[in-house]
Amino acid sequence: MIRDAGLPSGPPLRPTLRARQFDALVALALAVATVYYGIDNVDNVVVREIAPGVERVVPRPSGPGGLALMVTLAAVSSGALALRRRYPLAVLCVVTAATLATPQSVMRLTFYAFVIAVYGAAVHSPYRVATLAALPVSVVLVGTSGNSVTPIVPTEYIALLILAPMAVAAVGLRTWKLRTDEGRARLSALEHERAEELRRAVEHERARIARELHDVVTHNVSVMVIQAGAARKIMKTSPEEAEEALLAVEAGGRAAMTELRHVVGLLTMADESGGTGEGQDLADTSAELAPQPGLDQLETLMGRVRATGMPVGLTVSGPVRPLPPGLELAAYRVVQEALTNAVKHASGARAAVVVEYGPDRLRVEVSDTGGHPGPGAATGSGRGLIGLRERLTVYDGTLNTGRRLTGGFRVEALIPLETP
Repeated sequence: MIRDAGLPSGPPLRPTLRARQFDALVALALAVATVYYGIDNVDNVVVREIAPGVERVVPRPSGPGGLALMVTLAAVSSGALALRRRYPLAVLCVVTAATLATPQSVMRLTFYAFVIAVYGAAVHSPYRVATLAALPVSVVLVGTSGNSVTPIVPTEYIALLILAPMAVAAVGLRTWKLRTDEGRARLSALEHERAEELRRAVEHERARIARELHDVVTHNVSVMVIQAGAARKIMKTSPEEAEEALLAVEAGGRAAMTELRHVVGLLTMADESGGTGEGQDLADTSAELAPQPGLDQLETLMGRVRATGMPVGLTVSGPVRPLPPGLELAAYRVVQEALTNAVKHASGARAAVVVEYGPDRLRVEVSDTGGHPGPGAATGSGRGLIGLRERLTVYDGTLNTGRRLTGGFRVEALIPLETP
């Protein structure tokens, strides 16, 4: 306990300019009043009645030495109060020493400064243990320094000393109540802000999941619909070609299931971290944990598109280098969505994919030569391109879309890259 007495229980108070100015004014006013009191009482004597019919003459300091003593004590005890917020314990010790050094006949010279110093130490000192030990000692030492002949506090001031602490306590209670109400208001506002942030995070996550599912499902289902329609038309006349189309439908369905398992696996991985279910085989587990598609799988993606009858070419320029997984997935989704739209809205056209690795950006372009709407053209919702813009915004990328002057449609994505 003694060892911890010198440790602060909180940060030191950093008084504001207004607080320092107020303390300086209090110290100056008290110094002027006490110095005047000391000068006024030099060479005076006080006659006090100590019993009925018995009087006693109480001398006070006299001469230049007495005057210098009283002025010094008044100036030191009052001037120290200017630092009562910054160094409350040091100020208490200085004022207590000055009060004990004050002659008993003029104790009022330093007593009021002592009261203010005690209050300052109790309110502002960060050393709570040392303060609790110093306050009683100072009060006892000063309280016992007077006597019945020269009491510290005049009788006419007793009521003031009783009412003053009550007023201070009332003001402190009101201040505490106001601060408590403000704290509750701030806490309520903080809770509301956190709830709003949580709601926005949930909405953002829902939008991300919906965007991911849209990209996965739309492409594969569009390809499957076209392949199934082609198989239906040639089933009687060309069974072998119809079988190939149905095999392509099956491959597209498997690819869709693999990507869906991956998306759902990411969502449920935290809840199923204890292990896989008994009915889940190793193939499903590896599919869920497999990396998401990237630019190295563009040939597989274009192979599924070529199976629908749309020729697709791929051009890669610039030094190929590894990219962050999220950024590479975004570039892959741009190609996937653009080719899906070409299959749905430009049947009979040719498509071209360009991937350009620049020094400070990645450029992905998908264009087609134009064609007629396919079977799935009427099912589009327009959310695909909006989702791509939202996805690219995360990486400060931009998406440019529009019709080509020579016919067809073009989708271009520009994604900033870190300089290698």
